[in-house]
Amino acid sequence: MRWRTLGIFVVAVVALAACGADEGEGTSTTTVPEVTTTSADAGQEDPTTTTAATEDATTTTAEMMDGVHVAESDLGPILVDPDGFTLYIFTADSEGESACYEACAELWPPVSADTPIGADLDASMFGSIERTDGTTQLTVSGMPLYLYTPDTSPGDTTGQGFNDVWFVVDAQGNTIEAAATGVSDDDEDAPLDYDY
Repeated sequence: MRWRTLGIFVVAVVALAACGADEGEGTSTTTVPEVTTTSADAGQEDPTTTTAATEDATTTTAEMMDGVHVAESDLGPILVDPDGFTLYIFTADSEGESACYEACAELWPPVSADTPIGADLDASMFGSIERTDGTTQLTVSGMPLYLYTPDTSPGDTTGQGFNDVWFVVDAQGNTIEAAATGVSDDDEDAPLDYDY
């Protein structure tokens, strides 16, 4: 009788220990994955979104500056080349044809037709012509575009109003015929060995 009672007691203790171990393992398994999953999700979403937004902004700015774009000047918003130098049209040109060659083209270099157009502009305004020397030149609203050699820094507009035939262009491709701010036709330092 004594041994039977002792045996029943041992079996009961072993059964209780087994139940306690099962409950402890079940609690541990359920809790840990929930905490780990939540932490991983929170750590991955925000940095990815922020990085993507920054990259988009950088790309847009780069696209605008990689080509002809709009810059502020003392004449208002005007077209400039990828390096920020002012672009001009020559009113002696006819639409689709340049009248500026030789000495004129040395002072007023034609803008190459393969110059890209920035994302801040309507690309449909631009086109190209073939010059008599076989090169191609960029146009805006059908008029050939030029740089001006004496403009030594981005933003210079010293060619504005030159001989009353050279003018800057606004963001819509229109000529800005404001008062001349650059070299006049009687400036002794200006190379005027051509008809315009």
